[in-house]
Amino acid sequence: MFKRLVQAFLLLAPLFAASQNTMTPELLWKLGRVSGLGISKDGKYLVYSVNTPDWKENKGNRKSYMLPISGGTPVEISKPDSLLNDKNISPDGKYILANKEVKIKKTSGKDYYPELAKSNVYIYDNLNDRHWDKWEDGNFDHVFITPVGNSGQEKDIMAEEPYDCPQKPFGGDEDYIWRPDGKAVVYVTKKKYGKDYAVSTNTDLYEYDLATGTTKNLTTGRMGYDISPLYSTNGTLAWLSMKRDGYEADKQDLVISTSKGVVNLTGQFDQIHVEGFKWSEDGKHLFFWAPVNGTLQLFESDYADGPSKVSPPRQISKGDFDITGIVGQNENKLIVSRTDMNHAAELYSVDIVSGDMKQLTHVNDDIYNSIRQVKTERRWVTTTDGKKMLVWVIYPPGFDPSRKYPALLYCQGGPQSSLTQFYSFRWNFQLMSSQGYIVVAPCRRGMPGFGTQWNEEISKDHGGQAMKDYLSAIDDVSKEKFVDKNRLGCVGASYGGYSVYMLAGIHNNRFKSFIAHDGIFDMRSMYGTTEEMWFVNWDWGGPYWDKKNVAAQKSYNQFNPINYVDKWNTPIMVVQGGRDYRVPAEQGLGAFQAAQLRGIKSKLLYLPDENHWVLNAQNALVWQHEFFKWLEETLPPPDKDKKGF
Repeated sequence: MFKRLVQAFLLLAPLFAASQNTMTPELLWKLGRVSGLGISKDGKYLVYSVNTPDWKENKGNRKSYMLPISGGTPVEISKPDSLLNDKNISPDGKYILANKEVKIKKTSGKDYYPELAKSNVYIYDNLNDRHWDKWEDGNFDHVFITPVGNSGQEKDIMAEEPYDCPQKPFGGDEDYIWRPDGKAVVYVTKKKYGKDYAVSTNTDLYEYDLATGTTKNLTTGRMGYDISPLYSTNGTLAWLSMKRDGYEADKQDLVISTSKGVVNLTGQFDQIHVEGFKWSEDGKHLFFWAPVNGTLQLFESDYADGPSKVSPPRQISKGDFDITGIVGQNENKLIVSRTDMNHAAELYSVDIVSGDMKQLTHVNDDIYNSIRQVKTERRWVTTTDGKKMLVWVIYPPGFDPSRKYPALLYCQGGPQSSLTQFYSFRWNFQLMSSQGYIVVAPCRRGMPGFGTQWNEEISKDHGGQAMKDYLSAIDDVSKEKFVDKNRLGCVGASYGGYSVYMLAGIHNNRFKSFIAHDGIFDMRSMYGTTEEMWFVNWDWGGPYWDKKNVAAQKSYNQFNPINYVDKWNTPIMVVQGGRDYRVPAEQGLGAFQAAQLRGIKSKLLYLPDENHWVLNAQNALVWQHEFFKWLEETLPPPDKDKKGF
């Protein structure tokens, strides 16, 4: 009887698999987005929130929950903050920290001419006139100290300084903290204004003394980013630090301040680029996550032996997944956020000693159980300069090696950002592959996790070895019989969009379709319109008018996509955000116009209210439908029959 049941199940299994769904844009936008808020004051509960997009109403619905760490069922709660320690309340409970905007500079016609209140004019005599997705309006975020229960006595600890804390555009209240004795506040800011601000990455940690009202720089002489200050339970200050001013992708190290000076806990370990960290409960260890070989993993640094001895960090977690954040510690376990290419973020506990993991939240299980997973595979490819490069290959659900599939070369942005087991709600490998495409995602030059040299080789060589790495990856995978060489596409955003524009002129007829989102098309125009000048100065070598600068002239000539438009011969879709001031709209509009005037099949998807990303739910769905519509026109997938997907 048992044997017959097994046989019957095996006969039914293909039908069951065929009946399962694959990921779609609408399904992707039904996934709950899980965020760990912390561990309750009594240590018994994990507190988290779930933001579920409602794309029909074009908004998100956020709910909060408490989950017994020992096991049990989550319970919805209305006031999650009441269960958590508030870091912004001083240790003695007398004061609270908060930030708000303060008007300091005049920038508008109304500022200069109050009688012309209906004017709509900006007036500038210095940079930054705009930043990320907003025009400079003369307001600066400042930190305020307020006596608890007496909002009328708030004090701006940054006085009339034209500097921001939190840091724009992405900083939050993690940019300011109380010193454990409650007598001082440490905050992050870049004390530079105008042009000096635009060309520098030199943020510092400042300490404001409540009694004297004085401020001192804690990181004088440290010239790069100094961010994310955090005190241990025993009063030791740790933060993330980069060495070089103007280099936003420098190696990021975890450092601590001791009685004998600042100690770098990761500086001597070449492959470690720290993304974020958390102190242990006893204040003797630091836990952090960092990219390693195409994933983000959890590490422990122990400095208990003192500043004279720095032990190599111990890797706690291993596997094809990303640890994307640490929520907190519960005895011998850490609570972390984890993703992979088949799963959006969920919360897990991790045994600090063994690395064993247990999933705690199951917000999206019903959706995952209704669809088929994609297969991800590591592939090591030899580059043109004889090095080994990791390439992620993602296969469609129901992949059949006896069939032929179209393939997409995915070009990562950054440029110096790691390509790992991330789960994006736009550049989603699961979604791409579920439409019938093999996705080829190379960890090309310019990515952390493979050593400092590998990461830095892209600077001043944007269109050089990295382009060869891309082509090495797609050529290697295309040797497989299941890849249709006549149906290869290339897609990417930001530096990935630049890569698409560049490859469109040098690909030697490999590709049949291109999609570029917010990519750099003309480097001269980009230099004249982007807002954070440190990037173009460092990575390209300087301004285009510096004729004696060999590195810069190579960038603006040899590595400038606009110089290769005469060789474009392949359909291309251009996507551009109207409020993208990092890679301004002229870049995408220029590329589309060039393709149109050259008679190349092309499409422009213009999103006037989006910045460098696509954040609006309905805009994102239009983006995804147009993305796959374009691919179906130019790079059709196999028929979705019962044999595959």
